[in-house]
Amino acid sequence: MKQKLRSRLLAICTALSCGCAMLLAGSMIDTESYAATDTGEVSVIFTHDMHSHMDADRISKDGKVVETGGFGKLKTAMDEVRADYPDSFVLDGGDFSMGTPYQTIFSREASELKMMKFLGYEATTFGNHEFDYRAKGLASMLQAAVGKGPQLLSANIDWEKTLKDGSLKDDAKILKEACDTYGVKDYTVLDHDGVKMAVFGLLGESAVEYAPESGLIFKDAQQTAKDVVNEIKDKEDVDLIVCISHCGTIENEADKLEESEDYQLAENVPDIDLIVSGHSHTTLDEPVQVGDTYLASCGSYNTNMGHVVLKKDGDRYKIKDYELVPLDESVKGDASVEAELSKYRNLVDEEYFSQYGYSVSDTVVENRITFPDSSKIGLTQGEEPLGNLLADSYKYAIMQAEKGSVKGYETGGVASGEVTSDQGGVQVTIVPLGVIRGSFLQGSVTVADAFNILSLGYGKDGQAGYPLVRAYLTGKELKAVAEVDASVSNFMGVARLYCSGLEYSWNPHRLMLNRAVDIGYNDGISVTELDDDQLYSVAADLYSCQMLGAVKDKSAGILKIEPKDAEGNPITNYEDHIIYDGDKEVKAWYAVASYLDSFADDQIPSYYSKDQGRKTEIDSWSPVEIFKQPNKIAGMAVGVVVILVAIAGGIVWIVKRKKKR
Repeated sequence: MKQKLRSRLLAICTALSCGCAMLLAGSMIDTESYAATDTGEVSVIFTHDMHSHMDADRISKDGKVVETGGFGKLKTAMDEVRADYPDSFVLDGGDFSMGTPYQTIFSREASELKMMKFLGYEATTFGNHEFDYRAKGLASMLQAAVGKGPQLLSANIDWEKTLKDGSLKDDAKILKEACDTYGVKDYTVLDHDGVKMAVFGLLGESAVEYAPESGLIFKDAQQTAKDVVNEIKDKEDVDLIVCISHCGTIENEADKLEESEDYQLAENVPDIDLIVSGHSHTTLDEPVQVGDTYLASCGSYNTNMGHVVLKKDGDRYKIKDYELVPLDESVKGDASVEAELSKYRNLVDEEYFSQYGYSVSDTVVENRITFPDSSKIGLTQGEEPLGNLLADSYKYAIMQAEKGSVKGYETGGVASGEVTSDQGGVQVTIVPLGVIRGSFLQGSVTVADAFNILSLGYGKDGQAGYPLVRAYLTGKELKAVAEVDASVSNFMGVARLYCSGLEYSWNPHRLMLNRAVDIGYNDGISVTELDDDQLYSVAADLYSCQMLGAVKDKSAGILKIEPKDAEGNPITNYEDHIIYDGDKEVKAWYAVASYLDSFADDQIPSYYSKDQGRKTEIDSWSPVEIFKQPNKIAGMAVGVVVILVAIAGGIVWIVKRKKKR
């Protein structure tokens, strides 16, 4: 950018001036002090939603596979900014973990926090995915990183209420002690050569909903922000206030920026100068100004590094320069970072993947199919062969674990049929878009690729990766599952669903919550109509089963989905229904890796190069298509229309009668 060129020219001129002054005066002049105090500029380097992406990622760009992101490139970009702005503040907006094999040693090694300290990060906050490790896992990580990580800030954990809750207090006490030992604070004051910045951290409402394993009660983020800002103004003498927020802005195309949590935070707490906005993975190419507050976001997975320069203007600071630095193939990785990371890579294999007979770099299959990049999966409603592959992998893994069989499956083939076994088997498997974190490029697919695509979570065993869980839903509830995908996912993308065994059509012109029709069960041989009262066995990862159980509350009872055990009793503890292979949990990522490893000729079958008719769009305004198979939502809507028509008719009748009189 032009500002960057001007800054470099300014730095050169400053250096020449200082050199002349030293020759004349024979004394040292503090050039950093000059840059900070005389220019009135404050430089902030920021990231968020890094999700353990410390190595460069391989992505497809313009038909070529290139490397992007990673801590090596990030360090190089940071050093380039520091050359112009030596006193830069370095902040992160949370979700620094959970997304690559490094997370497997998170609790024992805290590799993400230690590497962030190595790069010069000064402060970060908890994202919802840090709580995926649960209280004990997160506490262990904090203990491992004491004195070796950046300052952690989290202002709206309600420790008082949590520690008084009988069902939460035991685990919460362990986490609270670890937070105290590490030194987690509501806010901190950073002083760079006389410029004092108060920084505080928040976890937003949406992020709290996405953290069912946190075991914590959180205070309202906006009210907390008001309280913390008032405390800072009362107790501290600072130049500016920054919030590293895991609340978010635009997550889906249907979202309105003005209604997002961080936009409203800026509106309601106007004394905040800058909000580094994480959680929604948003890339803001330009900062968003709300009054005197600025919102900044650079996207996820270290694709970009954010850099903002603020300049004093009266009593407040205004943005002078804002830049998203692409960490692409033009940026060379830093050798010192690579040396540090290599130590952790060895531990990843030794402590985790060796249990499964794999090394993280092992090739499990070759791929000739062009799958969409992870950022492009699920942008629109419809079928996605990659999603189908993931759903089928669950069936293969369950078949292997329970020594059963898959109807229609032959060795090295496609496992899309019903699984039968003595332990229960499974008929339908479900993979929500929200848990898909990667894709497969053409060429060799490694264990790391299989792990990254379904990398989230933590099991009851204290090991990384969500385990598969078996539950039972009625045919009526499976119809509601189809409706979640057909209707809800249009404005809540993480609810886009990919299934094996469940097939349906949808018509975008039909009434909301009654768009899914012709919903059937495919056992691998034929498709049959769902029986509303029959129980069907369903498998999904632990997190997704918990989210399915929350649909009833989230839809105010309109869509009723209540996972049950084999006897039809509502499930209260999903961990009791984890699927095991011997004494080992069947992890979602391992289901993918083992399925890929099973294919004949070491190739992903061409079956997954096209749609299989699991979701079919009916783009029709035909009255037959619009009104067929009405559910209770349609019935309620018709009832409301009839009542309104009756009321209107009554009013007309009364008016006519009065006229006659």
